[in-house]
Amino acid sequence: MKRKDILGIKDLTRAEINEILSTANVMRDMIDRGEKSSALRGKSVTTLFYENSTRTRNSFETAAKNLGASTNSITVSTSSVQKGESLVDTGRTLDALKTDVIVIRHSVAGSSKLLAETVNASVINAGDGMNEHPSQALLDGLTAKRHFGNVDGKKVVIVGDIKHSRVARSDAILFGMLGASVTVCAPYSLLPCGIDGLGCDVETDFDKAIHGANIVIPLRVQRERMDGAYFSTQEEYHEYYGVTQKRLELCSDDCIVMHPGPINRGSEISGDVADGINSMIVEQVTNGVAVRMAMLDLLVNGDNRL
Repeated sequence: MKRKDILGIKDLTRAEINEILSTANVMRDMIDRGEKSSALRGKSVTTLFYENSTRTRNSFETAAKNLGASTNSITVSTSSVQKGESLVDTGRTLDALKTDVIVIRHSVAGSSKLLAETVNASVINAGDGMNEHPSQALLDGLTAKRHFGNVDGKKVVIVGDIKHSRVARSDAILFGMLGASVTVCAPYSLLPCGIDGLGCDVETDFDKAIHGANIVIPLRVQRERMDGAYFSTQEEYHEYYGVTQKRLELCSDDCIVMHPGPINRGSEISGDVADGINSMIVEQVTNGVAVRMAMLDLLVNGDNRL
């Protein structure tokens, strides 16, 4: 890989996506064997999170440590940001500390791009506003490919809070580039304008959308990003848009269910589906570490890979 940063799926070529997924496959096998690497020995990775996170931050830090890198976690609530320091100045400080990779999560779309243009370090976007979440899409792609072998021609249905979801955008782009057909489904109030511009089909009837699906990805309702009422009650939402065992009967026999987390049982997904044989949610967590190991290794070492 010859690029400095990974800011979005839309910026990557299909060849680059396949390179990341192929490398992540090697990393996953290494994890399963209980092995670690020294590929990033002497390098430093900083997680800079302006939004709360458990899975993504821990996954990146675990990935960095598995490759032998030193890690530094900046908690914005206790950093100089609270004293008025700008993102640019924070980036310059990290550059002065000779940080090799900065993993950033921010509530404002485009923040990772601004940081990348400011610093010499490589920048990985771990979610910027309602824009993109590339590492989540890549781990979803890895999970699907490890299960099916190939996702070309598969039907992917993403259901839920499409309007506020950066995962929906990144997943729609990635699975489309891998040859799958993608349908996004939500009530009208949770469908953003122009979503069909990502090359996906748009549907409001979930029972219609899910018919014959190979991959179903329910999304959490992001109440923290909402400034009003988008549906009446959680019970009604679950009735019309929840992924349940009954609805899975409409899918392909080989259907799998993925979720970016955190899950809300009884809202976008029922508990029996989350814990059932179709669920790949736990598998996604391990694949997330593998994908992030691949991203770090490819950005820092380029062609000098494992």
